Amino acid sequence: MRRPVSLVFLTLFTAFLLAGGLASPAGAHPMSTSAVLLDVHDDLVDGEVQLPLDRLAIAVHRDLTPTTVLGADRTFLRRYTARHIRATGRDGTAWTVALGTGSVRSIDQLPHLVYPLKIRPPEGQSVTDFDLRYDVVVEELLTHRVVVTVRYDTGGHTTAAGSTLGVFDWDTRSLRVPAGSGTADPWLRGFTTAARLGIEHVGEGADHLLFLLMLLIPAPLVATGGHWRRDPRQRGTRRSVVRVVHVVSAFALGHSLTLALAAAGLVHVPSRPVETLIACSIAVSAAHALRPLVARGEVVIASGFGLVHGLAFASLIGELGLGRGAFVTTLLGFNLGIELTQLLVVALLMPSLLVLARTAVYPAFRVGVACVGLVFAVSWTLERAALTSTDPFEGVQTWLVSHPLLVAAAVAGLAAVARYATPLPPTTATPATATAPAPEPS
Repeated sequence: MRRPVSLVFLTLFTAFLLAGGLASPAGAHPMSTSAVLLDVHDDLVDGEVQLPLDRLAIAVHRDLTPTTVLGADRTFLRRYTARHIRATGRDGTAWTVALGTGSVRSIDQLPHLVYPLKIRPPEGQSVTDFDLRYDVVVEELLTHRVVVTVRYDTGGHTTAAGSTLGVFDWDTRSLRVPAGSGTADPWLRGFTTAARLGIEHVGEGADHLLFLLMLLIPAPLVATGGHWRRDPRQRGTRRSVVRVVHVVSAFALGHSLTLALAAAGLVHVPSRPVETLIACSIAVSAAHALRPLVARGEVVIASGFGLVHGLAFASLIGELGLGRGAFVTTLLGFNLGIELTQLLVVALLMPSLLVLARTAVYPAFRVGVACVGLVFAVSWTLERAALTSTDPFEGVQTWLVSHPLLVAAAVAGLAAVARYATPLPPTTATPATATAPAPEPS
């Protein structure tokens, strides 16, 4: 029986919506994060502000280079940065915020504009708990994150071990800075902050979500003879759940191994090649979704992606001046946030995919999603390798990523329509036919 033309169009549109909707142009870029480092003393707070030039250029709508930020744009950038930093005491009194002379420093092989920072309470007062308001870059760039770390002066000596205080972003532009390390549990605070950052990284990271999707869409099928085929024994649900568990576990194992090596100081890789490898791994997973590359290939790909993806965040955390304990705590929290969000994505998408897999439209859906994912992955690879400067799909991605519920609803709606419009005829497994999987309909 021929499928209705309208249903074919609906299938292809949903496939594009799913792959495109998970691919935010900002999230596809290497992790958009900067840092504020604070040292709290009895009479002042000092530290530094680190601003990646590529993110800063977007925020101020100017082309910035290491030469211009110290030359023609020097005064403008200092005024812009100072205008977006405020400190207020517990009584509502404004504290003095001063920026030192800016310099350009390479952090993880990316140029950053770095300003020394000094925050002072009113004359004659000691440092107490205060509110730090900061929206440099984040007031223009929705996906940017600013990680704040703090160290405390104990007996005239600043502790070598800093802890993660919190994260500034589009929604959070003010943080309470405690006057002493004993005010709050730094371990718990750093852990929860990092977990939140991990959740947001997956929820808004197109590369991670698209990679996960590429590994999920062939999960209801079996690979035989170099093709994806339906399971004639009707074991699709059980087999799919087992396969997804293997994929998630493989990613978690690879990610945790990288984090452990980074925590021990045994590995450090610049972010640009890491992010390029991540984009390449998405392309490989998309190709595997089109046609199985190797037996249990999704498990192998997930393990490799976990290793590489762990490096991407570990390289950032290594630049925050954290102590070993806080470093490990932050990495573990971030890892937990990633895993929890990943499981949530699986729980939301997998039921719809299992229903779709039992309909005649699933081959078109699988191929459509995989092709869109492959195109996006190649585009990201070229951009991250500095072979291209823009993403040609930015316009449609910007619209789609702002409607995440539409993406999930479209997949569920397609599954419901396809289930009743084009169900597959039941297969009867016999001893003679049980070993010959039925081909997926074209």
